[in-house]
Amino acid sequence: MAVTTSGTLPDEVYDIVVIGAGVVGAAIARELARYPLRIALVEASGDVGDGTSKANTAILHTGFDAVPGSLESRLVREGQRRLAAYAAEAGIPVEPVGALLVAWDEEQLAALPRLMEKAERNEYHESRLMGPDELYAREPHLGPGALGALAVPGESIICPWTTTLAYATEAVRDGADLFLNCPVTGVSSGPAHELTTGRGPLRTHILINAAGLYADEIDRWLGHADFTVTPRRGQLMVFDKQARGLVRHILLPVPTALGKGVLVAPTVYGNVLLGPTAEDLDDRTATGSTAEGLAFLREKGERILPELLDEEVTAVYAGLRAATEDSDYRIRCHAEQRYLTVGGIRSTGLTASMAIAAHVVELLTEAGEKLGEPRERPAVRMPNIGEAFPRPYQRADLIAADPEYGRIVCHCERVSRGEIRDALASTIPPSTPEGLRRRTRARGGRCQGFYCGAAVRALFTPEAAGGPDGPGSTGAPAAPGPSGGRASSLLPEVGP
Repeated sequence: MAVTTSGTLPDEVYDIVVIGAGVVGAAIARELARYPLRIALVEASGDVGDGTSKANTAILHTGFDAVPGSLESRLVREGQRRLAAYAAEAGIPVEPVGALLVAWDEEQLAALPRLMEKAERNEYHESRLMGPDELYAREPHLGPGALGALAVPGESIICPWTTTLAYATEAVRDGADLFLNCPVTGVSSGPAHELTTGRGPLRTHILINAAGLYADEIDRWLGHADFTVTPRRGQLMVFDKQARGLVRHILLPVPTALGKGVLVAPTVYGNVLLGPTAEDLDDRTATGSTAEGLAFLREKGERILPELLDEEVTAVYAGLRAATEDSDYRIRCHAEQRYLTVGGIRSTGLTASMAIAAHVVELLTEAGEKLGEPRERPAVRMPNIGEAFPRPYQRADLIAADPEYGRIVCHCERVSRGEIRDALASTIPPSTPEGLRRRTRARGGRCQGFYCGAAVRALFTPEAAGGPDGPGSTGAPAAPGPSGGRASSLLPEVGP
């Protein structure tokens, strides 16, 4: 296995190269790595899940409101079952809080029975209508004036960061090569595809395009113009943990043509989300928040959950979804080119990811590709960064065995030195403090790193990282300490 962030690429022809290490690309690489094949996963960023996958609403959908009969509907439905089971095995935080689709006027109220019928056509049979009395009994802090709701008890919240990392970790452990900081800038085809990348050429027999916002550009390099990506920005606000008691369910609006609209939802980290906006843009890099967008969210939030606006805002962020002119996924296999496109994957991509990966394998097999026999393997077990189960600092048994789990570095999020050590020694270590935050929550709390930032940044010096280029430079962890991670003496003396 190899994880590299710099240097030239291997001079060999891979069986399959997957472009894009977001949640979908990582899921595809994980699935393909079960077969006796040489697999490479190529990512322009310095970390997995560093694009659209890190900035979403973190919901594990039932698919109740998908277009009946669509590919998305089938894959979301199947993906929800697969991911729920996988999350339980792999330790990915999931909380089945359920959703309430709230109607605020007579037109929206009239739409609820149609949405319940749509859910039935999507093979989701647990939704039901409820009146205002039951709605307010379930959500007493809801703003005044709601007329009723459609309950969807199967909706859950999930950790998107751990999901993507788990997929990529399994792929690498099964022998796939992960090349980070490796943007693809061109493709030429002959006996093998040759990719031009920022780290040199890379050759492969089969090419899979899971490049998200750039999937249509890569498609055109191969002579196809099946769809065009229009970046759709979603801005979100994250409220402090003190707000968590205000909401019990995912509060959804009646959806529009642009998407599911602005929601209020708890997170597995104990915060509350408000968002997203839905702004179609031309710029595929416009991930900044705007005053107009945040004002729009506050206006919507004031109606949905007025008391929420009295709470502290911990962070704001924005993500870009790969919207296309078609509401369905754009997954196409061009067998004669040994090329497959996975495009137009929007907000449901996290939920559908494992089913999309299985669908890709089916398409390759139908195209006549000989993949061999898949291997069975146990799921990787990921560190828990959610609040539904005990965190390391809460586990006396873990601390007794290794006191580093009781020494707190980030006090807002209760992140221990042991967790940071383990992340830096993991199969895919973080190369930046931001990557560490997605693995441990360090610097993700109320102070946003004001108190622990210097200590966390100190972990990324060459000396602390065990080499001249820092964590992840070669894919080889530093010398193990007493508990199997990096030597604890490399960590700054912070916390008790």
